[in-house]
Amino acid sequence: MPHVDDYRFGEIVIDGRPYRGDVKIIGEKVVPNWWRREGHYLYPEDIEDILSSDAEVLVVGTGAYGVMKIDPAVREACERRGMKLEAYKTAQAVERFNELSAQGVKVAGAFHLTC
Repeated sequence: MPHVDDYRFGEIVIDGRPYRGDVKIIGEKVVPNWWRREGHYLYPEDIEDILSSDAEVLVVGTGAYGVMKIDPAVREACERRGMKLEAYKTAQAVERFNELSAQGVKVAGAFHLTC
């Protein structure tokens, strides 16, 4: 499972590699330059790959200041899939992702890096 080494506004470091665009982590895969239908809004179609994965928990980083909003349909899609959804400002989301990963939980991450 990839490990998030560091996060600061506009940059995340995963397994020693810096990324300057929003990212998803699904299983062993890092998906860079993650684009959403609307930049500051999360819809189910933005995370179809996560919803079809075997993740038990999805940790969403809503940005440094928590600007990204999550459509209620995302929570419903996760519930239908039996996946727990947790959302935090990105710094806290990174900590929670690493914590769950270290516990052996199948966790996916979706991180907005700026606002």
